[in-house]
Amino acid sequence: MQQLYITDLDHTFLDSNQRVTEFSKEIWNRVSQKNLLSVATARSFAKIENFLDGMNLNSPLILLDGALIVTAQKEIIDIKPIDKSLVDEIIYESKKFDIEPFLLAMEDRDSLREIFAVPNHMNSYQSNLIDWKYSQDPRLRREDSIRGLKDTLKVVYMGEKEELSLLENHLKGLFGNAIESKLSPEHYMKCWFLTILHPLGDKAHAIKILCDYLNISLENTTVFGDNINDIEMFKIAGTSVAVSNALDEVKKEANIVLPYSNDEDGVARYLQKIFI
Repeated sequence: MQQLYITDLDHTFLDSNQRVTEFSKEIWNRVSQKNLLSVATARSFAKIENFLDGMNLNSPLILLDGALIVTAQKEIIDIKPIDKSLVDEIIYESKKFDIEPFLLAMEDRDSLREIFAVPNHMNSYQSNLIDWKYSQDPRLRREDSIRGLKDTLKVVYMGEKEELSLLENHLKGLFGNAIESKLSPEHYMKCWFLTILHPLGDKAHAIKILCDYLNISLENTTVFGDNINDIEMFKIAGTSVAVSNALDEVKKEANIVLPYSNDEDGVARYLQKIFI
């Protein structure tokens, strides 16, 4: 029976320089000749195209923490936008904590053209990220006042763990099961991300949808990860694999903890041992 292998990208399949090594790319392409391989990442389609250039993408991709499932040919399999009025309420409440979010929205579904909306009032972490990675990004839209957009897929806050934890508890207390929240460390920026999603827009729900689409059972699915937003997919997959640099919370949920990190091609070495 056909197997499905799904890997997180940052700090799992990508190395610490945010690259796919030639070794990992070679193993991926060899294994994908007879098996289905995919990714489940917090990143958008626009931000993974360069990473995955030259790789055989034979299965739809899980993007934006699970809010979007799309083929390499940009065909949308599933999309989970957050209601615009709910986004406005979330933003209103977060201003009480003197913090505004980034919004990632789909401007045009046919072309997967995205909007990356950022507030003029940003904390130092947000400003540093924009200066480092996004100042020339064509998706960037600076707003005097952040408002919900038609197809908002992610609401993202950056800051210290303590302040974001307070905000998360406040939002969950108000909106309950109407939202999904993920509070995770951000290793590149040395801070934390609080991501708000549609309640069915996380990686675990996306994997269930993808398995139904491919007619593959969850038992025949193997997932790889390192961070808190990978834990729920670890719980439902047939096999869950943590790289050696994964958080302790993630390793506790894993069936297998690799002796190799993302900088040692951990995922590719696992696939090589099984198939080559």
